[in-house]
Amino acid sequence: MARLAFILLCHKDPEAIVEQAQRLTAAGDFMAIHFDARADPRDFRRIREALADNPNVAFARKRVKCGWGEWSLVAATLEAVRAAVAAFPEATHFYMLSGDCMPVKSADYAHAFLDAHDRDYIESFDFFASDWIKTGLRDERLIYRHVFNERRNKALFYAALDVQKRLGLERAIPADLQVMIGSQWWCLRRGTIEAILDFIARRPDVVRFFRTTWIPDETFFQTLVRHLIPETEIESRTLTFLMFSDYGMPVVFHDDHYDLLLSQDALFARKISPEAAGLTRRLGALYASGGREVVVSDEGRRLYAFLTQRGRIGRRAAPRFWETEGKLGHGRELLVVVCKKWHVARRLIARIEAATDIPCIDYLFNERSCPLPDLGGIETTLEKRHRHRRALLRMLFEYHEVERMAICLDPADFDLLEDLRGDTARTRVLEVACRFSDDDLVGHARRIGLAGPRTRPETLARLLPTIRNEIALEHERIRDTGAAQHVQLREGDPPEAAAARLAEFLGLGPDEALEIATTENLFAD
Repeated sequence: MARLAFILLCHKDPEAIVEQAQRLTAAGDFMAIHFDARADPRDFRRIREALADNPNVAFARKRVKCGWGEWSLVAATLEAVRAAVAAFPEATHFYMLSGDCMPVKSADYAHAFLDAHDRDYIESFDFFASDWIKTGLRDERLIYRHVFNERRNKALFYAALDVQKRLGLERAIPADLQVMIGSQWWCLRRGTIEAILDFIARRPDVVRFFRTTWIPDETFFQTLVRHLIPETEIESRTLTFLMFSDYGMPVVFHDDHYDLLLSQDALFARKISPEAAGLTRRLGALYASGGREVVVSDEGRRLYAFLTQRGRIGRRAAPRFWETEGKLGHGRELLVVVCKKWHVARRLIARIEAATDIPCIDYLFNERSCPLPDLGGIETTLEKRHRHRRALLRMLFEYHEVERMAICLDPADFDLLEDLRGDTARTRVLEVACRFSDDDLVGHARRIGLAGPRTRPETLARLLPTIRNEIALEHERIRDTGAAQHVQLREGDPPEAAAARLAEFLGLGPDEALEIATTENLFAD
């Protein structure tokens, strides 16, 4: 059976460290602790004394003064790894942790998971080919030597870098290595750890190289695991659930994130807020609970993106200059049916097209599979359609040889709608306001990836009000513009009222509009 040796790097909060060690070793696992040599020595003595009688806890023989971005973090990790390898011959896996990590599965689940999946878990992407690094130094991390800490000695750090650049002091990467990059939170099998320790004993040149790279904890283990272990035995992901904000800061979890964390495809999570006492208590009890039945829906990152990355009102950015240059043309009229329930809008425009001579195109900016004629390639991808939206619509007007045309938009496409309203062509908007049951919202959440078939009912119950409010906000923004050519068709309107609104939108007589308004099962799901 799998038994874990946790590699814990820490520098503060001795009480929490003691609790974490006792909690994780109580289930039969092990822990090797490296406490930063820069930290208060009295804190370290308190940790040693509190855990002195715990045979499943070991301490790094040598304590290293750690600094973010330095080799010292890798050196500290290696000291703790060596201590764990020597002290715990029964350990089958070695798992990197920090003091603000907590388990999100039971020990029994973790052991069974690792028994069933004989592989190493470590993010490792090609350093030069991937886009893992979003900002800051990239190639410079490797090809120049870094002996100063950017956070403590910013002036010296960049002065040394500038001197090397001006003098052309680039260095070669060890020829047999393909440098990889990824998260420092890994879980490696014992054989892999022993292979790494043996490799660095034989290859001091590799250690010298990484010793003066910048942020080596994101490249050292990632590179050596790929160098030493067959690709089929590596899964390029971390078993620690973590997220980062748009600004590169770790997302912090609080008491109300318990169910979310449990449902993620991970064994641990970071960062847990120091103030989240309830979450810490519940997750601590979970590890020793013995339960193995877990529903993994893994929607955490999609939920976070949904709630935070769409931006505030205004949606982040103004239209690009190339989106405002093209015009649909004076004298033309674009009829826009805005509806969240796409099947309702499709039924409506199919009826409009059958009853009139207006060509109707459904969600061409939302669905790649929307049938479009060959327009020279501009129609082939959603990205191209959005980038050249006015050119695309102008070509569709010309293709159909008409001056009036109807399209469908999702109400989330507010910026696109506003852009079209600003065109020289006349734009009329029919907002179709549908009723949404809880089942409708669940289906919507699954279609857009916010939930899966295994998402827990409790998670869905908390998610549904957010989705309902989001849909309501989308419609409010459309109505709040106060545009003159805006008509609203509501589910449940009497046929005569619906016909009047359709007549206004389409410019039809009352009888023709009533025929469309009474389309059978128009709002049926």
